[in-house]
Amino acid sequence: MNKLMLLITAATLTACGPSQPSETVDALVANPERIKEIQRQCKEDRATVGDELCLRAAEAAKRRFFGDRPE
Repeated sequence: MNKLMLLITAATLTACGPSQPSETVDALVANPERIKEIQRQCKEDRATVGDELCLRAAEAAKRRFFGDRPE
C-alpha cells in the first residue's frame, strides 16, 4: 500500500512540471502580425493576456523598429 501511494505521488509530480513559456521575444520578432495581435489584446485586457507576454511583445516591437544597430 505504501509503495503504491509513493508511485502515485511520483507520477503526479512528474506530470506537474513547469509550464512552457508562451512565446519568446525572438519568435515574436520573426512574426510581426503576432506582435500586433498581442499588442491589441494587451490594450483591450492586459490582465487576461498577462504582463509577461505584453512586455515580450513590446520588446519584440522595439527590436524590429531599431533593428541590429550598433550601440
